[in-house]
Amino acid sequence: MDPRLTAFLERADSLLTRLEPLLPALRPALDWHTTLAARWQRDGRSGYLQPLQVSLDMRLSDLIGVDKQCQQLGRNTEQFIAGLPANHALLWGSRGTGKSSLVRALLAEHAAAGLRLIEIERDHLADLPRVVELLHSLPQRFVLFCDDLSFEAGEGDYRVLKSVLDGSLEQAPDNVLLYATSNRRHLVPEQLSDNENWKRVDGELHPSEAVEDKIALSDRFGLWLSFYPFTQEHYLEVVEHWISQLATQAGLSWQRDDALDILAVRWATGRGNRNGRCAYQFARYWVGLQLLEQNQ
Repeated sequence: MDPRLTAFLERADSLLTRLEPLLPALRPALDWHTTLAARWQRDGRSGYLQPLQVSLDMRLSDLIGVDKQCQQLGRNTEQFIAGLPANHALLWGSRGTGKSSLVRALLAEHAAAGLRLIEIERDHLADLPRVVELLHSLPQRFVLFCDDLSFEAGEGDYRVLKSVLDGSLEQAPDNVLLYATSNRRHLVPEQLSDNENWKRVDGELHPSEAVEDKIALSDRFGLWLSFYPFTQEHYLEVVEHWISQLATQAGLSWQRDDALDILAVRWATGRGNRNGRCAYQFARYWVGLQLLEQNQ
């Protein structure tokens, strides 16, 4: 072999060895018949869908005290699965009140009918066009799920996101829908100073441009669902539900009484919050403690 050709091949091999770590890895196509959920992962300037192992043990019946929200989002999801017009949804309100759990419960409810879930982080929403492009020709119905979509004071990203959502949502195929959760109704902090420039025209109040700009982002969602803090009675009902579930699984006999309610209320008071997440955590603590004492 010509020495010059040998030297060229050696240099080419050396160059490829150095470049290979910089190239994105080849990702196998997902089998959406067996994959129920995935997460969009950034990989350099591109990204890919990473399959997730999800549990389908969360059911709509486990969500106590949010029947109206379950009914509205459930009906919207059923329309979507049936190929009928449906709205992108924003679930907003107090933390731990069942927003994310509702979305995951709907996956469990409708996975057999072809519903699939793709988690995408707020910072990756600029990749929406790429994600949508991967899904448009597939037979399944995809909910893109962005948990905790919100912005802090001073962040200007929401203006960029607003234009991305506009383009991506308006051009999205009919098998893609966006569900997002947030602790804020308008996703962006509302300052007292925003109200200083309201105008009065013919006896009517008109919001300032700053307020209009912030509201415009949440307007991209056609369905708004509100989740409110739990009352004590609501909280104790959720505690009873989860203790019943966990105790049944463990074969533990139990009975609700005033002493149990007092312990549950103290647990919530110590955390400064009464919500479904707190109720579930107390139920795990209490059932685990009973089983430990039973086995000693």
